[in-house]
Amino acid sequence: MNKKESFEKLKNYFGDRWSVSRSDIENHGRSESYFPIYAPDAVVYPITTKDVVFLVNICQNAKIPLIGYGIGTSLEGHTAAIKGGISVDFSKMSKVLDIDPYNMSATLEPGVTREQLNIELRHSGLFFSVDPGANATLGGMASTRASGTTTIRYGTMRENIQSLEIVLANGECISTNTKAKKSAAGYDLTSLFIGAEGTLGLITKVTVKLHPIPELITSGVVAFDTISDAVGAVQAITFTGAPVARLEFLDEKSVEAFNAYSQLDLPLKPHLLFELHSSEKSTVGDIENFKSTCSEHGGIQFKWSSKEEERKELWALRHKGYYAILASAPGKRAIVTDICVPQTELGRAVLETQKDISRSGISGPILGHVGDGNFHAILLVDPKNPKEMKAAKSVANKMANLAISLGGTCTGEHGIGIGKLDFMQAQLGHAWNVMGSIKEALDPSNIMNPGKVIKRN
Repeated sequence: MNKKESFEKLKNYFGDRWSVSRSDIENHGRSESYFPIYAPDAVVYPITTKDVVFLVNICQNAKIPLIGYGIGTSLEGHTAAIKGGISVDFSKMSKVLDIDPYNMSATLEPGVTREQLNIELRHSGLFFSVDPGANATLGGMASTRASGTTTIRYGTMRENIQSLEIVLANGECISTNTKAKKSAAGYDLTSLFIGAEGTLGLITKVTVKLHPIPELITSGVVAFDTISDAVGAVQAITFTGAPVARLEFLDEKSVEAFNAYSQLDLPLKPHLLFELHSSEKSTVGDIENFKSTCSEHGGIQFKWSSKEEERKELWALRHKGYYAILASAPGKRAIVTDICVPQTELGRAVLETQKDISRSGISGPILGHVGDGNFHAILLVDPKNPKEMKAAKSVANKMANLAISLGGTCTGEHGIGIGKLDFMQAQLGHAWNVMGSIKEALDPSNIMNPGKVIKRN
């Protein structure tokens, strides 16, 4: 069956859940990244695993590429249809299938968003911990090994997924694990597919781990005179064993943008935003210890609150950071890049990145989840100005190479997509070839999100 015949068969099967409208395919070819639109040939909306199996069987025979799609918030071109094909939009597979409070897990379809899941958990005493900021889908978060503000305490998606259901490139549907807390039964297939960015198969079901809601949550903010002081405090706080659940860094330019966007009056200095998950008995001591550690490193204007409304305000501010920074430079677009380094190298990495940005002639506020060594630069450019685009890409490349040289990674959470392919050899060496061998074995026709993570024709 050729491509035309395959498309006709799929159209008949999916009916109004099959789309080739210009607006639909263009929307699925763009993302929040700086890449041009790479539109697919069609968009399909499955509602069951059976639909996905049917789709894959048709497409593998005709060698039609398949690109999994959640909400499209990727920053490295993960969902770009660079070889055409079909965008598989999982937005209609959005049911929470089971909540198991005794085993502290939930099973759901890939189109469920993290906020949707936590709303459904609100009476269970449990919550899903991974918070990348955007209200992303759990399938997309699994595919990109997402993390975010709570990683320092609860880990990334890798640590918070129990099992996956995957439709492989040959149309076979597998489950990667059991409900047991641990297993020594062979290869860890769950981890293999987490972060594979849809290059090894399509996720159709996710079982995630849940956590008890903390007895008391305290959030706050503290300013520092210099970046070195703030980073020194981060390292010291980590060694104290404080129950830190979030620890975020803002440089002066980020603070300036936040002030303008949200009508605040934070001092124009580096800041740490923090959150402690404590008990009623320990919280006073936890706060005092945290404050004392910050003070030893020059921390000033320490403010905190355990009131839910005030806490939500603070983290809403952080989650709107990208838009606040964009608003600070009307007409500009952002190239957002991230790196992650060992915490002992964090100060050096941030300071060198700031110097590179300053020399480049463009603006680039820095913020990030410094509690785990991960930070982001939001490089502001005029997309029609080749000089600015070149400068921003140069800064991003220097950041990636710096991270690798310091024993870190070219991306802590954004993933590879098409944007960071050029750094994989330097970071992984022969291990990248091993990834290629796995891809070849599971997807010999290269139909699963081709051109991402692995270089293949």
